[in-house]
Order: sequence, then structure tokens, then C-alpha cells
Amino acid sequence: MAKSVIPIGPYHPLQEEPEFFTLTVDGETVVDIDVQIGYNHRGIEKLSEMKTFDQSTFVIERICGICSTSHPFAYTRAVEDIISVEVPERAKYIRTIVAEGERIHSHLLWLGLAGHFLGYNTIYMWVWKLREEINDVMEILTGNRQHYAMFKPGGVRRDLNAEDFPLVTKKIDSIIPTLDRIKKAILDDPVLHARLKGIGVLTKEAAIEYCALGPTSRASGVAKDVRKNSPYGAYDRVDWDMIVTEKGDVFDKAVVRILETYESIKIIKTCLKDLPDGEIDLNIKNIPPGEGIGSHEAPRGETFHYVKSDGTNRPVRHKVRAPTFMNLPTCKATVIGETVSDATIILAGIDPCYCCTERMAARSVSGKKLFNSKDLIRLSQQKTETIKRKMGVK
Repeated sequence: MAKSVIPIGPYHPLQEEPEFFTLTVDGETVVDIDVQIGYNHRGIEKLSEMKTFDQSTFVIERICGICSTSHPFAYTRAVEDIISVEVPERAKYIRTIVAEGERIHSHLLWLGLAGHFLGYNTIYMWVWKLREEINDVMEILTGNRQHYAMFKPGGVRRDLNAEDFPLVTKKIDSIIPTLDRIKKAILDDPVLHARLKGIGVLTKEAAIEYCALGPTSRASGVAKDVRKNSPYGAYDRVDWDMIVTEKGDVFDKAVVRILETYESIKIIKTCLKDLPDGEIDLNIKNIPPGEGIGSHEAPRGETFHYVKSDGTNRPVRHKVRAPTFMNLPTCKATVIGETVSDATIILAGIDPCYCCTERMAARSVSGKKLFNSKDLIRLSQQKTETIKRKMGVK
């Protein structure tokens, strides 16, 4: 039988963001896969270099709505690394609370979408209702359901109100019974077992070879988590467990995320109970020349930021490496050999975030610069005007 090519994307109902996968199939079996990225590039790194250090926090918070605390956490740590300072203890706890709230809503979002992908819409609806509770919690604590705007170099922008803690704790406790029901439905359902167990296996060796991160690697037996391996925030001050499983299939990836949600609940409740008094911000005024790196264990794995300062009020270089950039190539190890019907859930198993991943570099053969930032803005505006004329929009 002749091999065929099946395109998935760049716009596809089972992808929450645009990416283009090309499956080469022999009958129903995938024999090769290729991926093209670049559909979400917005020039965030360049935009950051045009803002002050404080303004950049808001820019990189919008790299992704689901990871809107993960990137500021890594970025502010990179800026603080340039100065070699530690933020106040209270700020460390507040940062940790916000980060774990984001982890809960991110893992629940993936779980709901996974249920939807598989046609298990009961899980999808349960989870979407559950996410409302954690989004309410984040609104009570920060004033926002997403894009919390809490982080800044040197600490956090706003303090938490102790009067809100009883309601927050009550809401967090209220999601546990439904979470228990979802866990039982997934762990005990024979249809889901048949659909997910043994599918898209990423072996421990392959996870290490591809430098996989987060739940993608921990589901393959790789016990690595920045929160444990290089503690920061309040992660070394509270009791919690790193979730690691061994089989590396899509089922284990689901298990890791469900169990991590319970750990996040534990971390938040402990931080609220033990929140120390004191300042929340160092009030940093100037950033000296130097280079800094910062990382954070985002819901998908380690987010890494590099920042360079020349002593002015804005970064001269800001580089972002998101976890999906590392996890996406594992599709070469997990999709090939599987059936077409399983390919989409395997690709979704890494919980991809393409907005975080997109990067672009233009290089000429002569080595001369092709475009500067103003050229790119001009080209983008021209493209918008062309589309408006075609649509008859004035």
C-alpha cells in the first residue's frame, strides 16, 4: 500500500492553537511526522526590549493566558539574579500561592480538553465548572481571573487580604469532592483505559534524550521538578510531593496532572496558613549592567528566561524558552507507530502551549540584517490593510 500524507492544522478542532503537523501514514499507521511552527509569533522578546524592566513584566505576562504567571515568575527571578537579591519572605509565599492557583486551572483545562478530544464530554463539563471555582479564588486574591499582574522585579505588586482567606479556603476545599469524582471516573473507566493506556509511550530513555520537561517527563519516570531540584519561592518551606509515574503513556500523563492538582491545593492552603508578616517589595530602582537567568516550574515544565542589562532602564536582550519548545519534538518518539486516530490525543498529551513556544529568526546569506523592528511593524500593518480592503472593511 502506498504511503499517504495527512495534514493536521494549522487550524483544527482538536488543537486549541494553530500548528501544522504532517503525518505520513501507511494505511492507518503513522510512519513519520513533521511539525511546522510559527503561526503565533508576535515578537514578544523584541517588544520586551523596547519596554522598561517593570513594563516588560506586563508584556511577557501576555505570552500566554494560561501561563500568565509562569513567565513573570521566571522573568522577575532573572532580573533579581542580575542584582543578586532575594525578595521578602511574604512575597515568596504570595508568588507561590498565585503560581499554584495557575497550575490548578491549567491542569484542569488540559483535563477538560482531553475529555472533549476523546468524546467524554461529561468530564469536560465537570472540569469546566470546577475551573470556575479556582478562577473565582484567583479573582478574590489578585483581583483578576487571569493575567493576575501580581509580579514585579523585587517582589509583588499587591498584598493579600487575610479577611479573604476563609472564603478562599472554603472554595478550594469545595473542589476536592468533584476532583475526587473526576479522578475516580478516569482511573476506573475501562473505556478510557483502553483509549489511553499504552498509547503514545515516551520511555524514560527517550524523555531524557529529548530533554522533556514537566508532567511529560515525570510521567516517564524522570523525577525532575525545578520546585524540588532548585527550590525557590516558598517551595522549600511547605510539605508537598513530586508526582512521578513510570509508564510514559497518555494515561500516566493524565494521572500526573490530576495528582499534581491535589499537591497544588495542599501548597496553597499551607502557604495561606503560614503566610509570614513583613514587606512584599524591595522597591528596586535601578538595574546594574549584567546578565541573569530565572526559571519556574510552569504547569507544562520548566520555563526559562535570560535577561541582559546594560545599566539603562530596559533590557538589551530578553530570551524566553518555554517548556513546549522542549516537549514538542517528543512526537517523533510517541506518534510514529501509532494509529491516525490516536495521533491527536498523543500530540495533546504534552499539553502544548504554542503561544509560549513561537520564535522566529530571519537571517540572510550575506549576513546583513533583513528587517528591523520598525520594518516588521510596517509589514504587519500593511498586511492588515490589505485584508481589510479584500473584506470591504473601511
